[in-house]
Amino acid sequence: MTIPTEPIGSIPRPAELIEAITSFHLGKLPPAELAGAYDAALRDTIGRLEQTGSPVLTDGEQSKPSFATYPLSGLTNLASDGVVIPFADGHQRQLPRLTSGPFHYGVHAATYLRAALAYTQRPVKQAVISASALSLLYPADGIANYSREEFVADLLDDAEEDIRGALDAGAASVQIDFTEGRLSLKLDPSGGLLRSFVALNNQVLDRFSAVDRPKIGVHVCPGGDHDSTHSADVDYAAFLPDLFKMNVGRFYLQLASEPDRKRVLRLIGELRKPHHLVFIGVIDPIDPKIETVEEVRDRVLEAARYLPIDRLGTTDDCGFSPFADDTSTARETAFRKIQARVEGTALAAKELGL
Repeated sequence: MTIPTEPIGSIPRPAELIEAITSFHLGKLPPAELAGAYDAALRDTIGRLEQTGSPVLTDGEQSKPSFATYPLSGLTNLASDGVVIPFADGHQRQLPRLTSGPFHYGVHAATYLRAALAYTQRPVKQAVISASALSLLYPADGIANYSREEFVADLLDDAEEDIRGALDAGAASVQIDFTEGRLSLKLDPSGGLLRSFVALNNQVLDRFSAVDRPKIGVHVCPGGDHDSTHSADVDYAAFLPDLFKMNVGRFYLQLASEPDRKRVLRLIGELRKPHHLVFIGVIDPIDPKIETVEEVRDRVLEAARYLPIDRLGTTDDCGFSPFADDTSTARETAFRKIQARVEGTALAAKELGL
């Protein structure tokens, strides 16, 4: 027995890839050369993650435009004026708006997984975006000849296929990114929106068997874009009781950047069910300081006082570059932080006698 440790997802893209993407959008680079740049970045990312000692890998989301919008690639029934997500430093991200039906994914996550599996023999997890996040594409004033009910039915089918396709393609696990969960309490402090998000995601999860569900997890954080967050000021205590109603086997929880980790760990210990595997964040991707192995070890030992060791794992608080244009964290820094997580987790396991 040991303590499992996994990355969340995104790794900062190499400068060469960012330049290639920019050139492509300016019409200066043919699609074949862009594909080559994506492949080179993926190959390098897999190799670098292996060098950290990470027992589980991701594709680093090298070829995703963002963790949230990859299913929209190639779609033509979208406008750019959708829901706005404000960050604490004043910058914003804006989702597209669906203009007509039907809605179907342009790309499914298994595409990224298969590409990553070609370059490693290690287990690869696959991140997917939540159905609740994509539900924000539907405009509040509706769409002619395409009701919200019809949209939700289509969304549920494609969200299911996103997860099932990744599992069928060989994913070690599938992680649902649910960063809008904590944010929803800023938009609606009553919790009604959060509960509707959880219910929608559970409609997808209810389509999976008891055999599949332990391989499916949910990741939450207060956002992490250009070294800023969108909901870090929302109290975890208001969020976690509803989060743990998600019908998943794994929880990937931001914790390294929490000001009162012990309070949150105590709450997690009270809310988790016996079958839940809880991955606590021991690395803060926003903090430019690289954590020491000893700092990671101490965070794991702290968590082990509140959570059963056989149900405890470690992770990063968030992806290092959830949007392709986010260069606020250096690529080298991300890999050094991941290596500290891997080595610190192993050191904690040794001290715990595992």
